[in-house]
Amino acid sequence: MKNIALIFAGGTGSRLSSASVPKQFLVLSGKPVIIHTLEYFQLSPLIDRICVVCLEEKIDYLKGLLSRYDISKADMVIPGGSTGQESIFLGLRKISAETHGDTDVVVLIHDGVRPLIDAQTVEACVSCAHANGSAITVSPAIETIMTTYENGNIDAVIDRKNARLVRAPQCFYLHEIYAAHLRARAEGYTEAIDSATLMRHYGHTLHTVTGPAENIKITTASDYFMARAIMDARENSQLAGL
Repeated sequence: MKNIALIFAGGTGSRLSSASVPKQFLVLSGKPVIIHTLEYFQLSPLIDRICVVCLEEKIDYLKGLLSRYDISKADMVIPGGSTGQESIFLGLRKISAETHGDTDVVVLIHDGVRPLIDAQTVEACVSCAHANGSAITVSPAIETIMTTYENGNIDAVIDRKNARLVRAPQCFYLHEIYAAHLRARAEGYTEAIDSATLMRHYGHTLHTVTGPAENIKITTASDYFMARAIMDARENSQLAGL
């Protein structure tokens, strides 16, 4: 069986007010965000290959980073599409072509700007996906969640003990999620927020893996500063043990 990471790194960073530097290439603790992310999959003995979907104009720059930081498993780097859903589809199509339709391949779909994953979560996702056909990384909700009407009034309070924040990796057998994407394209379904939403839309059962609460996606400036603080805390903790 093969496990292939599909890393989506196609964002422009508009919500970070850093249009000149896409958020995946911002420097965090001495390295670009995308490299922090990729290193977890590079170092995992369970991951065989990595496909990165990137902004077309940044592909050469990314390849330079991959060489500099020895991310040797990332042997597939392709341009993305106009939306996140289309970019993931293009990555899945590339992996499918590379693996010749092998039905034993599991793909782990992960955001390039989610660098605070850990090795244990990668391992748990691979194990769950092979056993159950899917593995959706989640973390428990620790604050009250409510739904509202269009006018802003509160509709209902969600029972927090049953609520989860959906994160990544999101993992599936390659042939199943690729088939779902092909169906979505044929039917014009473009509203999937993420891969889990797409698979649920087409009737697949989703199994969860609990990951670290700090496994945030860097979307805004506050996310970036939070990630930097968490990385600093991790480094200081390691130094304290020396």
